Amino acid sequence: MKLSMTLNYGGAFRDSAERVVALEAAGIDQVWVAELYSFDAISQVGYLAAKTKTIEIGTSILNVYSRSAALMAMTAAGCDHVSDGRFALGLGASGPQVIEGFHGIPFEKPMQRIKEYIEACRIVWRRETGFTYRGETVQVPLPDGLGTGLGKPLKIINHPQRADIPIWWASLKPRSVAATAEMADGWLPIMFVPERYEQVWGKDLKAGLARRDPGLGALEIAAGGMVAIGEDLVGDVRDAVLDQGRATAALYIGGMGARGKNFYNDVARAYGYEQEAIAIQDLYLDGRKTEAAAAVPSELLALSHLVGPIGHIKDRVAAYKEAGVTVLSVNPVGPDAVRTVEALRGIVDDA
Repeated sequence: MKLSMTLNYGGAFRDSAERVVALEAAGIDQVWVAELYSFDAISQVGYLAAKTKTIEIGTSILNVYSRSAALMAMTAAGCDHVSDGRFALGLGASGPQVIEGFHGIPFEKPMQRIKEYIEACRIVWRRETGFTYRGETVQVPLPDGLGTGLGKPLKIINHPQRADIPIWWASLKPRSVAATAEMADGWLPIMFVPERYEQVWGKDLKAGLARRDPGLGALEIAAGGMVAIGEDLVGDVRDAVLDQGRATAALYIGGMGARGKNFYNDVARAYGYEQEAIAIQDLYLDGRKTEAAAAVPSELLALSHLVGPIGHIKDRVAAYKEAGVTVLSVNPVGPDAVRTVEALRGIVDDA
């Protein structure tokens, strides 16, 4: 099992990069760079590639609306080149608030668009023919009657370092999760609870895996949460650490989308927290964010993070492994992140 972490898109990036360098030495295998509507992720990927030596660097996520399919493929190939084959392309749809409100692009056919981007990127990287694709959302070259009529299929000029750059899909909805299991190299779920994920996504994962090309290999899964390890992390002390996750959980469950269009709220409901999800969203959208955070179920926090004594952490690592997680995605909290990662690395390696 690998260890990964995600950089906070709202933090000071240079400071975060220095932290990555230290955590690389401590045993972190992957780092994911978020984008949302902050600084672009790609400039940060290039910076990290220059600062690190072995760590894999991925995007979590690039949305498939703000870049053309060809540019997405070119960008991934460039990142893979400067990192010497350490790049992973994390794709997703984002949501209508960002895509329409910030990028000014209609939020249409998100699942189909991601599927076509995956196929298009792999065509570009292989360089077997000029780039030609006829889909619902991607049509290259432009069809007759559109544009000047002068477009022609082209190959990417440079030879990509790898024609099989790993593609990870951040999906949540049932059909998209099935498509992820069928087409992607890896899956980036959020709010993953190992003991309950099957009641939310199990049927869809199995359906997608049944259609998966064996040549893709096994589906990678990255999931996890905050990590803090210590024999004193019991009772109220442990709860105080878990409470640090309340604001983020409330943001996603309550504020990431409108009523009826919040995928994270849907996941919380599917886990069995239907009334709590309704209350969190109502409070958050009414501007009562502190109360929304307080309404996040303590059980959900405990199950989606790794906080407690060594024995408890061993049990949580085992639960994630049992659920098929191949990359434990962690956010070390506490005064010494390096020491925490070193301790977790030892637990994972001994499991």
